Amino acid sequence: MTAYNLISKAIDDHQAAVLALSTMIPQIEAFAARLKQCLNDGGKLLLMGNGGSAADSQHIAAELVGRFKRERRGLPAIALTTDTSILTAVGNDYGYENIFSRQVEALCGPRDVLIGISTSGNSANVVRAIETGKNMGIYCVGLLGGSGGRLVSLCDMSIVAPVAETARVQELHILLGHILCEFLEMDE
Repeated sequence: MTAYNLISKAIDDHQAAVLALSTMIPQIEAFAARLKQCLNDGGKLLLMGNGGSAADSQHIAAELVGRFKRERRGLPAIALTTDTSILTAVGNDYGYENIFSRQVEALCGPRDVLIGISTSGNSANVVRAIETGKNMGIYCVGLLGGSGGRLVSLCDMSIVAPVAETARVQELHILLGHILCEFLEMDE
C-alpha cells in the first residue's frame, strides 16, 4: 500500500465512521441532556479510561473545567486518570483493576455521573469502577466501541461507536466529547 492509499483509506474510514455515528443522534442528545441535568442538580462528571481513552477523559475534563468555545464558569469534571500517586498507590495496594473503583468510592456522590470510556467495553478497571458506581446508586454511562463488551449491559446508558477499529472508535469518542462540551456550554 502506498502512503497516498493509506492516507486516503484512513480518511475514507473516518468519514464512514462519522456517518455511522450520525444515526445515533437521539442517543447522543439523551446523553447530553443527562449530563446537563447532572450539572444543573449540582453534580459533577467523573471520567476514566486506559491509554487513548485516559487521554480522552483528561481532554474532555479539561474542556469542561476550562472552556471549550466560549467564556463561562468552569464546569465540575474530574478525570480519574490523572493523579499518579493515587493510581500507583491503589494499583500497588489493591491491584490495577481497582485504580478507578477506589476513586469512585472516595469521590462520587448521588448527583454525579460516572463516564467509562473503553474501546472494547471490557477494560477490567473500568468495569470494576462502573460496578462500584452502580452499587452506590451513581448514574453510569459508557462511551464504548465494537460490541460494547461487558460495559454495555452494566451502564445505565451506553453510546457504542458503530465501528470495530480502535483508531476509528477513539476518533468518534473525542468527537462525542466535543459535541457534549459544546452542548453543555450552550446555556452557561
